Amino acid sequence: MANSSPATWESAVIWLRNQPDRRQLVLDAYYDDPLLAAAERYRQSGEWREIAALLRRCSGKALDVGAGRGIASYALAREGFSVTALEPNPSAIVGSAAIRSLAVEAALPIDVVEQWSERLPFADDEFDVVFARAVLHHTSDLDRACSEMFRVLRRGGIFIAVREHVISRQADLQAFLDDHPLHHLYGGEHAFLLDRYLGALRKAGFGQVKVLSPLQSPINLFPYTVGTLREAVVDRASQRLFGRPFWRIVLGSDRIFAALLSLASYFDNRPGRLYSFIAHKAA
Repeated sequence: MANSSPATWESAVIWLRNQPDRRQLVLDAYYDDPLLAAAERYRQSGEWREIAALLRRCSGKALDVGAGRGIASYALAREGFSVTALEPNPSAIVGSAAIRSLAVEAALPIDVVEQWSERLPFADDEFDVVFARAVLHHTSDLDRACSEMFRVLRRGGIFIAVREHVISRQADLQAFLDDHPLHHLYGGEHAFLLDRYLGALRKAGFGQVKVLSPLQSPINLFPYTVGTLREAVVDRASQRLFGRPFWRIVLGSDRIFAALLSLASYFDNRPGRLYSFIAHKAA
């Protein structure tokens, strides 16, 4: 049942943790404790492995925008980056205090700054990497946030924004919000049209923007991994035609499964589906 007034993000996550039927969602979202174990599980995930591959030739200073509990800050630091975690929420469960505790426990040099993405307190061209996980759709001013992230990125640096909610038409927004497990508690979710994200990034100065569609990359498959999604497709297909052994053989081929996902992406209009964006600042 919805509350009469919005809760905080911290209280919304606490509520979710206390729902026995949502335990898997808590784990999938890395909201569980101990935080160090959750952060290490994220670093070992298929999502992070894909992100780490994008960063393979990068080094130096990384800015983790909207760092939340610090799981990506932890992963970036473990990759060898000098990390600044930007997180305006002071919470010890889902905010800056949680990141500071994680940094101490993991013995990692993560600098924590409590500020919003629309007002980055950093010099121009300061970071080699600007990373944002599920941040752009939460911004109060998307254009300004993208402009600020472009400003603080050094020339030749990489910008990665992952797991952004997309809608096909504005009328789909309410359906996405109604289906979100926490929006009814704290009212902080949102989604944009794909062109709205791309327009903001290009307006900020990013010329070429690579788009990863929902079924194109493990980054966007939440709450699935490639393996669990394959199993779900096998289950669904075996209920309709032939049997499980047949579909296990057919879909056991990575090439066939990738082709199937590519085809399915043309028909994927789920409100709030996830996209990711990769761009570079011209040298």
